[in-house]
Amino acid sequence: MALRLVSDFDLRKDVLPWLRAQRVASAAAGARGGGPGVLENNYESLRILNVERNGNVIYTYKDNKGNVFFGLYDSQTRQNEHLYTFEKDLHVVSCSVNSDRTLLAASLVHSTKEGRKNELQPGSKCLTLLVEIHPVNNVKVLKAVDSYIWVQFLYPHVESHPLPENHLLLVSEEKYIEKFHIQVIQEDGSRVVIKDSGHLPRERVAEDFVWAQWDMSEQRLYYIDLKKSRSILKCLQFSADEKFNLMFEAPLDITLSDSGFKLVNFGCDDLQDQENLSKHLTLCVFTNHTGSLCVCYSPKFDSWEKFTYSVFYFHKGHGKTFTAALGSVDSHVTKGLTFLNLDYYLAVYLPGHFFHLLNIQHPDLICHSLFLTGNSEVVDMLPHSPLQSLSGSLVLDWCSGKLYRALLNQSYLLQFLWNARLDCEKMAVLHCVLSCGGDRRFLEAKIIQWISENISACHSFDLIQEFITASSYWSICPETSNMDKLLPYSSVLTWNTEIPGITLVTEEIALPFMKVHSFKGYWEKLNSNLEYVKYSKPHLHYNNSMVRREWHSLISEEKTGRRRSMVYVKNILDNATKVISNLEARNLEPRLTPLFQEEDNHQRLLMGLMVSELKDHLLRHLQGVEKKKIEQMVLDYVSKLLDLVCQIMETSWRKHSLHPCVPHFSGRASAAEFKVFHIMTRILEATKSLFLPLPPGFHTLHTILGVHCLPLHNLLHYIDSGVLLLTETAVTRLMKDLDNTEKNEKLKFSIIVRLPPLIGQKICRLWDHPMSSNIISRNHVKRLLQNYKKKPPSSVIHKSSFSVEFLPLNYFVEILTDIECSNQALYAFEGHDNVDAKFVEEAALKHTMMLLGL
Repeated sequence: MALRLVSDFDLRKDVLPWLRAQRVASAAAGARGGGPGVLENNYESLRILNVERNGNVIYTYKDNKGNVFFGLYDSQTRQNEHLYTFEKDLHVVSCSVNSDRTLLAASLVHSTKEGRKNELQPGSKCLTLLVEIHPVNNVKVLKAVDSYIWVQFLYPHVESHPLPENHLLLVSEEKYIEKFHIQVIQEDGSRVVIKDSGHLPRERVAEDFVWAQWDMSEQRLYYIDLKKSRSILKCLQFSADEKFNLMFEAPLDITLSDSGFKLVNFGCDDLQDQENLSKHLTLCVFTNHTGSLCVCYSPKFDSWEKFTYSVFYFHKGHGKTFTAALGSVDSHVTKGLTFLNLDYYLAVYLPGHFFHLLNIQHPDLICHSLFLTGNSEVVDMLPHSPLQSLSGSLVLDWCSGKLYRALLNQSYLLQFLWNARLDCEKMAVLHCVLSCGGDRRFLEAKIIQWISENISACHSFDLIQEFITASSYWSICPETSNMDKLLPYSSVLTWNTEIPGITLVTEEIALPFMKVHSFKGYWEKLNSNLEYVKYSKPHLHYNNSMVRREWHSLISEEKTGRRRSMVYVKNILDNATKVISNLEARNLEPRLTPLFQEEDNHQRLLMGLMVSELKDHLLRHLQGVEKKKIEQMVLDYVSKLLDLVCQIMETSWRKHSLHPCVPHFSGRASAAEFKVFHIMTRILEATKSLFLPLPPGFHTLHTILGVHCLPLHNLLHYIDSGVLLLTETAVTRLMKDLDNTEKNEKLKFSIIVRLPPLIGQKICRLWDHPMSSNIISRNHVKRLLQNYKKKPPSSVIHKSSFSVEFLPLNYFVEILTDIECSNQALYAFEGHDNVDAKFVEEAALKHTMMLLGL
């Protein structure tokens, strides 16, 4: 299934065997009232009460007499420990143990005869007790009231040594939260007791709230109070020194009742609530290490045809309200909506109806999130029992008593990628798979294999383009904060296609108002995100527009023979050399494709310019990162772009069993070469619009395959439209490999006339043919006469080497000879001193004779 639930704890596997062993031991010793007690057949009373910050699980069970036992499962040692026994028939509302396991706090009520739980009878009391359990000793009553109380010990972030003071939160159904300060001392060696237990200091933490959530991992308390019927979300951060700070206040556009009361993650919800889950609102807060802050909200369910839920992306400054169609009216909702935190994603699913995987890092486009309806087997494979999302990826299935780590199932998503029908599903799953991390080389190979088989399957976006952009992003962004704002995440900037089964409305929301001025860790990242939303418009994502302009400028200068400072160009080419060296250092396996076998200065210029521009972009916007680290990140990023192209080429080359040498121009193209040429053309289309560099030698190889695979008129059309780029290396090989048959002469001439003048002149000299001599002569004459000023005619007429009396030609050759003599240094043809007026005369006569058929 799309979610992989990795078991961390199972009551029946991790606790029951131990309890049975204890029962056998107790029976053999004839014990009465000692140890963990006798369970008899009352195993159904076994349930989880709480999961503490260190991962330890507190559970409870009753014996046949109704005595209540508390146990603890140590997540590190995987051992069980009996904590305490209440020899009364009570129902446990809440329980917590301090980090040193010396104190136990519990809130209990009398069980009713009907077996209904969590119901207070008129005049009954809810007892909140504090028990010394190292060893079992005194019991102190903290509260005895007619309303429910929930308890939670604070866990310091540093647990290297026992703390002299413990801190306990008491949450009352009367809508207030208190914090008790409990000092402990050691007596008689290891015995731990409460100091001055009759006067425990306490302070009011919050009051008049209607909803609260505890984050055990980060030690944060979120709560909502109503001010003038407006919901205000607040957050308290408890720190290592046991102080707490109000971190932010954020208005929420949701409707809550002043008479309502809801707690999240203060221990485990009681089983009797399962029947009514679908009838109540659902509200929870999710954060992750990137500084995201999401509030998920689902109002009371009031329709059998659709289900509405909202996600407020405070770190992005907007919220989205989704409405999911439930299909047939007869498909009643019997379970509650589940929200799960999956790091870069959050999952929303209604068992048996739909599964929505929301991208919280880049939520702007709905196509980056995956929505599946009840018709999909993915939805059917998800757990149908309600899951309670604890801190991070930890989730609790309190029906079965199992604790899981919820992860995206990368292997299943890869399989789903092959079967996805809709473009939006392919887009979403591609990003999900890449976000999972793991063996990136293996992962990329699997995706490339899928792309190769489905190269034309997408109509809404370019598969290669999206893969290169997304994979390059995920190779860099997780390592450095704020890179997600600076590097492109997707090649798709807008998405207007509807997603079947769901609609959404996006609205701007008020940003949280930060109440402190000094930030560390998560809070620093959240504040950075909020500052970006406030001040960074338009978006700061890098693009190659500047590189495009500068590259075209350099190429234009090259064509005209002018070039700016050689130092500037050398620095750019040095950048490209570093990129290629970085790429080769990371990939030691020999390549099958004949790339990187030529200089290809145009692509090196593009590489070098991209390195220069991207480095300037990151230095401008990425604060607090060393320059050397930024330079290496840039090299890694540009290297990754090239490497992905090479990987696609390697896969195609290997799949079609092509030879690692560069193909010859002679001979017919095979079916395999046709397919590889098609893939290369698609790669070129993908990189061209984004203006990304290609590996040196790519255009040469593409042109050679193009000559092999295409008829002449198609080939010339590809060249004229810019699909095939003629490189000096490719044309040089063409001139040498092909003989001068009529068909090849036509091809050669068609190629030569399409070359830039400087390259064309070089290539013509490699082709021993009257046509090339004619072109060379024309170019030579053009250069000589560019700045020619007419002089008085000479009285001497020099005879040509041919005994032909053709006065116009004789006169023209004499003018050329005079210009050559007076400007020999300026007009000498580099490397070809035999190109002179005499050469021009001979070429002209031969061309005339050929035209006349002589």
